[in-house]
Amino acid sequence: MRLSTRIALAVGVAVPILVLACGWLLLALVARDLHREEDSHLRTRATAIAHDARTLLRAAANDQANAEANRQRKLFNAALDVGVRLTGPDGTFSGGPQPDASVPLPKVSKVPLTVRGAGRSWRAYALPVKGPQVSGTLWVFAPDTANRAQLGLVRRRTATTALLAAPLSALLAWAVASGATRPLRRLRHSAAGLDPRTSAVRLDHRPTRVTEVDDLAATLQTVLARYDEQAARTTQALDTARSFSAAASHELRNPLMSMGTNLDVLALPGLPETERTAVVDELRAEHARLLGMLVALRELGRGDLVEPDAFRVLDVAETADAAVAEARRRAPDARITLDAEPAPVHCWEPGIRILLDNLIGNALAHGRDARGRAEVVVAVRRADRQVLITVDDRGPGIPPDAREEVFRRFHRGPGSTGSGLGLTLAAQQAALHGGTVELGEGPANVGTRCTVRLPARAPSQSGALPLQRDWLTLTAARSQSFHKEPS
Repeated sequence: MRLSTRIALAVGVAVPILVLACGWLLLALVARDLHREEDSHLRTRATAIAHDARTLLRAAANDQANAEANRQRKLFNAALDVGVRLTGPDGTFSGGPQPDASVPLPKVSKVPLTVRGAGRSWRAYALPVKGPQVSGTLWVFAPDTANRAQLGLVRRRTATTALLAAPLSALLAWAVASGATRPLRRLRHSAAGLDPRTSAVRLDHRPTRVTEVDDLAATLQTVLARYDEQAARTTQALDTARSFSAAASHELRNPLMSMGTNLDVLALPGLPETERTAVVDELRAEHARLLGMLVALRELGRGDLVEPDAFRVLDVAETADAAVAEARRRAPDARITLDAEPAPVHCWEPGIRILLDNLIGNALAHGRDARGRAEVVVAVRRADRQVLITVDDRGPGIPPDAREEVFRRFHRGPGSTGSGLGLTLAAQQAALHGGTVELGEGPANVGTRCTVRLPARAPSQSGALPLQRDWLTLTAARSQSFHKEPS
């Protein structure tokens, strides 16, 4: 049922009830006022003729017939427009308009009351009459004007008005409700053709100055925006999964084939022990490389799918201290130092740890000097609303023309046994946090310095930075077209 019809029915029922209730209240008030006026008149008349009633009772008690007739006539004349009934020990005297004698009278009351009989109603007031040697009750009567035909007419007209008000009020309410709900119908018409599964067209709503309609339109726009966001996230997750599968299958094919060949070699009978040892060492290296590649791909996928609400304020110096401690444990022969100051950043904590671990790991793997010693310096500083993270090594360095290329996925230099994703992960996390990463010459033009610049965020600030999410979802063709150096 339409809203306008519901409103029309509700008004069509409520208005007659309201009319009847108001009519009943009005009749009750008018009847009360009429009774009050009648009762005041009866009390006045009763008080005025009380003396004549006592003298009439005294004459009747003394058996004075002439005096009794005179007193009775005087009593009825004094009563004027009210009926009188005087009851005493010696009989009842009545005159004027009053109920029939067969109508029983109620008990004497201090207030006027209504007496009904023979299809009529009367207001009656009883006044006890007492005097020397006399006692009786004086009743005065007046027709009950509160129940006259005029009030009955008002009742009938009230009922007629209520019956007419039902359809008229319903029709008027339907017309008003139809006009009031017109913006809602326009909104329904605008939203009816929207199908987010097949079209990118979205709700175009113009303010109607109707708060409920504008709020509903805003809610629909929010729901559609969230649908688009979730659809995009789902698509992105699927692309990430496809890219992960494509990258893994492409990059793992050659190592797995090489491992299969080595396994075949191990199966040859009479293989010298030295060659067997060399093959086993090569298998271990290939296994470590495959494991590292899978771990790096997983971390790359996590970075592509991280949500903004995972960001929080973190002191980068604390994360750097934990990363340096882990690196010292894994490379006890290397000299790794940390120079850090408090540097809060609004960031994804696992991402900062991934960035530091890969930069330090890259420096340990490729930053050894000619004698094979590794010396790495990690520093964390705040400068000009930024947090600077630097990782220095004393290795052979990277030529300027190759400093951009090393950030590409699966790029490996000559003799590298890694996955080719370490610096890619570092670049991904820097971009994820709205920062940059670049390579340059180390101190005194020795080795390589990797510098990460992240926007600083005070602990009271929040809000995730724009996220770059295409590190793993790049097309397989683009990824696989990168030149691979022999490993």
